[in-house]
Amino acid sequence: MLDRNGFRPNVGIILLNQKSQVFWGKRIRTHSWQFPQGGIDRGETPEQAMFRELHEEVGLHPQHVQVLARTRDWLRYEVPDRFIRRDARGHYKGQKQIWFLLQLVGHDWDLNLRATDHPEFDAWRWNEYWVPLDVVVEFKRGVYEMALTELSRFVPRLDARADLRVDQRSRYARSGPRERDGGGQNTGVEAAQRSPFAAMELPPGASFDPDPHTNFEPASGDKP
Repeated sequence: MLDRNGFRPNVGIILLNQKSQVFWGKRIRTHSWQFPQGGIDRGETPEQAMFRELHEEVGLHPQHVQVLARTRDWLRYEVPDRFIRRDARGHYKGQKQIWFLLQLVGHDWDLNLRATDHPEFDAWRWNEYWVPLDVVVEFKRGVYEMALTELSRFVPRLDARADLRVDQRSRYARSGPRERDGGGQNTGVEAAQRSPFAAMELPPGASFDPDPHTNFEPASGDKP
């Protein structure tokens, strides 16, 4: 279902825990990290689509969350041709999204990445609100920044740290420094040693990629 400009209606989900950290999922079989998102089916409202995608992608039901806010209007991103099926090129342009900010009122163990036979994520973790955009596929980064900025004033406790928020925004929009070997490439041993999650105890149902800051674009044919 496309609009007259070639954009598919879609929803995005920013899920908070009690520490105002956000759910951060690793796309299955890639090293790209993102928020849950998915298309709006014909006859669905954005809120109905959001609850359906919430269950399909992270296994949660409406009773597990509280809706805090949503974006006022559609946020759009275009998908590069190499990620679009040949038969859709010239028709499909990208996604237009309504973003929802949710508060988890359930528990970490309520999350389930295998709620359906077609999982979108194979790992997840809680991340500070201003997520590192260098691990998001490039064509989505602008929409992420707009959604996070518009919804930030509804995040519990975030407004009380206004100075920290400004500092975090200035850092999250930039790629973090990476140590490299003499050939200019990250080494696997160094990456594992640098990972801040290597010695962290996992919450129930969670898993971490050994190097979540390695940036790979999704393989052609993956859901954009």
